[in-house]
Amino acid sequence: MTNLTGASAGRPVTGGDDAKRWEFAKEDYVHRVPEGDVRPSRHFSNLLFSGDLLSTAIELALLVGLTSAAVLLPVDTVNVKGSMPLLEVAGFFWCTSIVTRVYNSYLEACYFAFPQYRTQPPSDHALVDRKDLCGRDRVQLARLVLHDRMTMLSQFAFGVLVYYCLPGYYPAAEDVKDSLPVRVAKLALNHYIMSFGMYWGHRAYHVNPWLWRNLHSVHHWARHPLSRNTYQDHWLENFVNHVAGHFAAQVLCPIDHGCFWVSHVFRILESLEKHSGISCYLNLAHQTQRWLPYAQMPHHHDWHHEGHKSCNYTFSALGGVWDCIFGTRKIGRCEAAPGQMTPHDRSLAASKARGVKMPLLDDPNMCLVPSTLFMLTVMWKLSSGGQ
Repeated sequence: MTNLTGASAGRPVTGGDDAKRWEFAKEDYVHRVPEGDVRPSRHFSNLLFSGDLLSTAIELALLVGLTSAAVLLPVDTVNVKGSMPLLEVAGFFWCTSIVTRVYNSYLEACYFAFPQYRTQPPSDHALVDRKDLCGRDRVQLARLVLHDRMTMLSQFAFGVLVYYCLPGYYPAAEDVKDSLPVRVAKLALNHYIMSFGMYWGHRAYHVNPWLWRNLHSVHHWARHPLSRNTYQDHWLENFVNHVAGHFAAQVLCPIDHGCFWVSHVFRILESLEKHSGISCYLNLAHQTQRWLPYAQMPHHHDWHHEGHKSCNYTFSALGGVWDCIFGTRKIGRCEAAPGQMTPHDRSLAASKARGVKMPLLDDPNMCLVPSTLFMLTVMWKLSSGGQ
């Protein structure tokens, strides 16, 4: 289950004259990078879901309801054989929500406390009036609250449906039969499969005009990303990303109970970090994977958000290997991230190599082929006996 934190920099105040209509109930990131006063109530994401009381109440009702069902109803009625107990699934949903909120607040605190590690210079945040620090206007912020709410509802429903329709998707805590190296190898393969599905989906969102205009452009309203922007997409895109990401990877390469927890928590941290606006040792998840071949750092994805031609590069969700293989890797703002240039960035800067050029897949329709084949493989795996 994916949760969102701080989706809007405050909710618009209605009524009054034009000036008052552009005021914000919570002046988190309005107009410029705040200086001096860094009280959490003003400058860090609050803990409300999307900064909205109703959305927060709905989320809490869903989580409390699922937890209550797991506790009060007969075990043999609510639990699925071969899967986690429903109570643990509820705990998993609670955990992803809490981890997202806490780590988002940590990253945004780092953004303000360590300006030397920001990937975009302050001059790039000199936004016009009536926009938040990330570049969204009042109307866009209001629409994001609705997309966040639909994301929450659709993914919660999907998570519960999968629990009952696909036994074993949420793996039970049984004795682990594989050795540690085998478990690690499966976890790595699972992540690269996830990244493959999300890479081609993300690339299609940029290449296909309809997908860009109706879905992915919502996410790119944020030209100057902070961690709160991580899941700020059109709700349907968030749903598709979840299916093509964690769901597809778990179907094609199932991982055990412990690795399942590690995978989801790590993915949350990694996703939040690459939108954090800073690229340094404070990005805990990226520091643990930067030794991998072709690893990407937050400054790569930050550059992807700046617009123009830059946003047609660095699509990978994890690792970065698919960008290198398929010719969409760019070094981004490495000069703004001291010490964070990876070995592959250095070789790329020296050689100007772009990997395998695939102009056919830049066609608006042909770009959908890899994602379609990928999901057909997932469907075949399900129809042939599940996981």
